Amino acid sequence: MTSVTVIGLGLMGRALAGAFVNAGLRTTVWNRSAGKEVEGARRAESVAAAVGASSLVVVCVVNNDAVLGVLEQAGSLEGRVLVNLTNGTPAQAREVAARVAELGGRYVDGGIMAVPQMIAGPGALVLYSGSREAFEEHSATLEVLAEARFMSEDAGAAALYDLALLSGMYGMFGGIYHAFAMVRASGGDVREFAPMLTAWLAAMMEGTPHAAEQIVSGEYTTEVSALAMNQLAMPNFFEASKELGLRSDVLAPIRDMIDRAVEAGHGADGLTRLVDMIKE
Repeated sequence: MTSVTVIGLGLMGRALAGAFVNAGLRTTVWNRSAGKEVEGARRAESVAAAVGASSLVVVCVVNNDAVLGVLEQAGSLEGRVLVNLTNGTPAQAREVAARVAELGGRYVDGGIMAVPQMIAGPGALVLYSGSREAFEEHSATLEVLAEARFMSEDAGAAALYDLALLSGMYGMFGGIYHAFAMVRASGGDVREFAPMLTAWLAAMMEGTPHAAEQIVSGEYTTEVSALAMNQLAMPNFFEASKELGLRSDVLAPIRDMIDRAVEAGHGADGLTRLVDMIKE
């Protein structure tokens, strides 16, 4: 029977361990604080015992400082593959990779593009980077959790794409919540508004591949909506929000980037030009 160890039993860690158990894998777990169990999994008494139980060790803890703390208790990682599914930065992933190598192990970093309830279900995706050999050796086990997509042998690549995807999500949700706030403050029904907003955003998202082509080519001309026209429209959002008693924090960064782009002489370009305005 294939064996796997899961270190960290927060909401996501328990979901990962549960998926392995349900797939029939011999699963060992360890958590810093006692009292967290996963039905069907064996609880190790120490990090070293947990690492010793399986050739594949999956770590999902609060941050990468905690990962390094776990490694200090792990002992030798000789013959082990450590898959780190803790959210962090590319630099942190590379730091953990170096420490795993010092302990004799092979390292795979991962970015989970799912909430715990999605694990082992449709639509769940985990991005991986680091040792391609180690990833391929354990890919069948990792596929138990979600679609497993290997990005690069640079250990930091999965974290980069994870954060990039989440950046898109947070920006999108910021706009969505501001839209809901406007409708609610005006006395409208957000439940009736939600399908309209969903359809509108879906239509706008169809332009994402074209935006990517513009970014690669550096050609930002538009026949749709120039930055100068968007600049003229921006005050309306702020005035309407103020009239409704709302803050405009979510919209301010976009307004400021549009202003900088127009001031730099890019008023005839489309919104994709704002990618250049994000550079420091």
